[in-house]
Amino acid sequence: MDRDAYLEGAIRDVLSGDDATLDDRIGHAALVFAVSGAFAEADRLITHWHALTERPVTTLVPGAVQARAWAMLFEARGARPDWAAAMTPLDLDAEEHAHDEYLARRVSDLHGLLGGSPIGEAVSHLGPSRPDRLREAVARGDLDTWAEIAARQARPDVAVLAATRRLAPRLVTGADPLGLGEWTGLCAGALVAALYERYPPDTGSWREMIAGILRLRGTGTAPPAASARNIDVAEARLGLRLPSDYREFLRTCDGLPADVVFPRLLGTAELRAEGGVVVIAEPAVVLLTAAGERWRTVEIDPALGTTVHPTFRALLERHLLLLAQSA
Repeated sequence: MDRDAYLEGAIRDVLSGDDATLDDRIGHAALVFAVSGAFAEADRLITHWHALTERPVTTLVPGAVQARAWAMLFEARGARPDWAAAMTPLDLDAEEHAHDEYLARRVSDLHGLLGGSPIGEAVSHLGPSRPDRLREAVARGDLDTWAEIAARQARPDVAVLAATRRLAPRLVTGADPLGLGEWTGLCAGALVAALYERYPPDTGSWREMIAGILRLRGTGTAPPAASARNIDVAEARLGLRLPSDYREFLRTCDGLPADVVFPRLLGTAELRAEGGVVVIAEPAVVLLTAAGERWRTVEIDPALGTTVHPTFRALLERHLLLLAQSA
């Protein structure tokens, strides 16, 4: 599996594929992560997908092999994540027997004809059959041979591997047959970000947005709102009228505490102007700048450079989005 090509294709499907294509890609990626031992990344991806699409989790499990794969992984893991509550528990002994039969089944040379339709499946039985090397490797428990074959596939059939009960414990404990390592975290983060780009959340009112930021940060409450007099005094001291959306923010909370990646936003009493630029953060990495009658919010990041937001609200919406993506 070419990791770069897989990630590029996955992001493309999430951003522009139809619902079925997106769900298929998310379901496959989550199983790839789980088979690589990255259950936290699989859980994170599915949880965000479910929250944003509001489609049932069973949509990600289109067939018996996928359902069996998750069931075997849950057993080996010793726990079912919250997102799996809607999935029907399976008789694992019966599923193990069914999967052994599936692995032993020979593959017709006509397999996949007509896109796997019922007619195509019926026609496939008329053609000559042959052993399937990948299934044979799984049946033997030969992860090295499976990985050698899977490495040449754009989308390895990880469900067949995970559905094998005697191999699931090895996968759960970090066998990582595809050798993906830390790439799973990169891939999961990129797919979650793409999901939020496709389904941008409603940030709500100022009060709702601030509450969402603090909840995702896991920090305390916001400072009390600034009074109209506090804002008037600050504007008189600065010698200018602040942009309307920033005034609305101050009327919701007079500043905002810092977190590990975002500076402390100053209250009205601490605002200062330097050469027509209003410093609204400590350290001074968030600024309000005027271009004629229009204001911009400038965010300076030592690592990522300077970002210009069209409004102050756009800056906080971006901060909320990043917090949601990393949750």
